[in-house]
This record gives sequence, C-alpha cells and structure tokens, in this order.
Amino acid sequence: LSDACPENLSLEVFVHGALCYGVSGRCYWSSYFGGKSGLRGRCVQPCRRVYSQGGGTGRFFSCMDLSLDVLSRVLYTVPGISAWKIEGRKKGPHYVYYTVSAYKLLRDSGNDPASKKNALELLERSLGRKGTHYNFLPQRPWNPVSPDGRTGSGLLIGKVQGAAQNPYLVPVEELLPGDLLRIGYEDEGGSGLLRVGKFVPKKGRLYIKPPLGKKRGSELPVFLADRREKALDEMIKELEGEADKISFSDKQASPVMLKLTERYNYKTAAYEMHVYRKYTKPGKETTAGLWIDVNNPDKAETTVDRTIWWWLPPVIWPEEEKEIKRKVSHVVRNGCRNFVLNAPWQTALFDAPDILNLWTGPFCNISNVLAVKMMQTLGFSGVILSPELGQDDYMLIMKKSPLPLGMVISGNWPLTISRVISEQVKTQLPLISPKGELAWAAGYGSNYWVYPNWKIDLTDKKKELKKAGFSMFVHLIEQLPPGIEMKKREGRWNWDLSLS
Repeated sequence: LSDACPENLSLEVFVHGALCYGVSGRCYWSSYFGGKSGLRGRCVQPCRRVYSQGGGTGRFFSCMDLSLDVLSRVLYTVPGISAWKIEGRKKGPHYVYYTVSAYKLLRDSGNDPASKKNALELLERSLGRKGTHYNFLPQRPWNPVSPDGRTGSGLLIGKVQGAAQNPYLVPVEELLPGDLLRIGYEDEGGSGLLRVGKFVPKKGRLYIKPPLGKKRGSELPVFLADRREKALDEMIKELEGEADKISFSDKQASPVMLKLTERYNYKTAAYEMHVYRKYTKPGKETTAGLWIDVNNPDKAETTVDRTIWWWLPPVIWPEEEKEIKRKVSHVVRNGCRNFVLNAPWQTALFDAPDILNLWTGPFCNISNVLAVKMMQTLGFSGVILSPELGQDDYMLIMKKSPLPLGMVISGNWPLTISRVISEQVKTQLPLISPKGELAWAAGYGSNYWVYPNWKIDLTDKKKELKKAGFSMFVHLIEQLPPGIEMKKREGRWNWDLSLS
C-alpha cells in the first residue's frame, strides 16, 4: 500500500484498540437485528454475545483488542505512514492517557528496553481487553477471536463475595475515589456499574448495595472500567483552562451551499436480477448475476453466457487480486460487458473500464446523492443503493440521482463478512443467538459470511419503487445448508425507520 501511494498521500495505521469481527464497512449485524447501524457509529455489538452451535457455547465472534505494542516500531521502516491510530470509542480519559503515553514511548524510545517495559506496563494498566497482534506478522498469524474471553474491557479487580443480602468486594489492589467498577458482564444477569465513593485499600472491603440480579453475587467478577487519578484530573482541568482561552470568530457561517444534481433524464432498461453462487439459467423476464469466486477456478472459464452480470466480492485481499483480475479479463475477452463492483476501487481490475457497463453494488454502501454523483465521476453507469436505508432515504435519493438506481428487493443479506472464524465454529451448521435467532457461516474466498435465517423482502414495495424510477431490482440467492429453514417473518429491515 505504501508503494502504491501517490505523491502527497500518506497512510494512517491502526495500532491499538477494539477489533470489529467484520471487515470495516461490511458489518450490518447491529443494524439488521435492531436498527442500530454500525456504519453510523451506533453499533450495539451483538457479535460480543454468547452464541451456541452443536451443544457448545461461546463468544464465537468476540475479538480481542489489537495491540501492536512493541511491534509498532517496525512501522518506522515503512515510508508514507504519518499517523498511528488508537481506537477509543466509549473509552474514558484514563484509557486515552495510558495508551497514548505508551505509544509515545514506543515511538520515541522504542529501542530502549526500559522504555519498552514501561510502555507494556502502561498498556496493561490501560483497562482494555486482552491484546492480539492479529496478522501483523504474516509468519505468525494470530486468530483474534476469543470465544472464552470476556466481552467487556477493564482490569479484573476481584469477585463479589458474601451473602446475597450483604455482598462485598475485596479488591486485589487499592481503589481510588471516583473509580468506575463494572460488576459482571453486560449480557449476563446481575451486571451493573458502581462508582467508588472513598478510598479502599488493597484487600480492603467495599460493600455493594443489593440486588445484583438473577445471579448470586459470589459468581460475579468485578472490573475496574475507568479511573481518574489526581494527576490525570489536574491535566484535564489544565486542558479545559486552555480551551476556555480560545477565542472564536464572530464571523457568520459560510454562505456556500452544496447544489444537488438534477435527476438523469434518459430512459433506462429495467432489470429483475437474481444473483447466484453457481450459474443458473435466467428465466424469460429475469437477468442472472453470478459471483466471481477466487476459490472456484472453473466458474469464469466455463460460463460463457454473455448476458450475465458478474458480481465482484465485497472484500478482495491483496493475495487475491491477481486471480480476480485474471477471471475478470477472461470473461471480458469472452464478450461479457456487465459487472457489479462492490468497492469503487475495483475499477482498477479492468484494463478498459470505459467500454463496460459498471454498476456499484450494494456493499459500496452508497446512501446519499453526493455519493451517487461521485460514482458518476468515477465512470459508473448506475448504482445499487445500500439496503440499510429507509423508505424516505430511497425516495429522496431517487429524486436527485444523476444515475439510474437499483436496490436489493429480496434475498439473503449477510450480517457480516469477516476474514476470520473461531476454531469452535463450523461452517454450514446452525448458529443460535442469545435470543434464539438462527444463523450460519459460509466460506467464500478468504472470507466468512454470516447469514441470518430470514430474508430481506421488499417485493410488496416494487410497484411503488418502479413508479419512483428505480430500474434494477436485485434478489440475492444463497443455498441453504442442512438444518436451516428460513423463518417467515417481515423482512423490511430499516424500510420503516430513519437512520439519518
């Protein structure tokens, strides 16, 4: 990536913090289950819950925190990297101070053994989760999924003891006034937060007001979730004082207004497209789509139907690019001209994209008119909008879209797409969520797709959407594994919601 960067473009590298199970921009779990979009910063982390499969249970999709720690020094040898990113969503000042201090030490004195040791101690005390190097060292890849690990961050400080009517904690180290304790886990009975009111010495006793929920108090672990040391509080006050001195201009807001495009005014063909993993001859009034699969060497070579729309995978890793490009070139040479790209950069896989009919796929997450306009400037002929949108969003975009639009009208939509899978999870077998919802995992290429057992189904809205001007209606078809039956339930997803 560094070698490919044009002049004046630098890279930011994620070095520490919470890892999502799904590939960035490819997780719809929270949105699909409850209308809380992870793509909009509202994820409720259903991946960190306890799931079951074949009699076994675990946090099959819960990842450890990424922690490059002492390995981050290696990044100095990579030209073009100008920033290290430390994730801090919902983290307190203590976490920010300790992690930033640690990586400043590693940046400035990473070759000094004493500084390395000090940095690791700071990270240990930062109140995060257990760390992993993940795939940073290709010769030593590390599966970040921790099925038996805890779901929340924090430092284990002890367990609740005593009778249920008078529970208490004996901390393994001193507690300071203002410390925030988390009792138990969020997805288990009896969890809660407790603010420490006064100093408690190491191996002292802190009484906890009952009730503690369904679980007996003695079964609940207690974590130090946040801390405000005196020195840190003084630092925050000093920063607040400096911020108060900043004067803001009295100038009025900029009068510049973004002008939305006018809707395209040319006639377009309407498509009813069914997208398959294996070639299926289309019906009289439908069009067939077919996924390009890096692990199926014969599909692109043996399928010569020139009417097919070829769908590129939402995630293509560097080691897969060469094979995907070879397959793309083969079908183009055989006369195929219709492609759905699920990441805008995938135009680079084509030698002559200008002569082709390229649409952006639903995994591009296009969700506003300006994004559609950008796809037009990149040479796309049409856009299949994000299926995460609501009715009002679809109609608003259609009114001003400079390109023909499509949408996923029905079919199997993944909860998430990931590069990893727990060693305890078997593909093509039922997975059960804490609320009894069924799902299954399937491997395609280097990725694992997790599907729920109910479909998107907006087919009853097709007439309304056609009238509004939509011209492509996509049906995503997946072969169901044994033991999975699709649930008969409403599949409108966010149609009736507003995510704006």
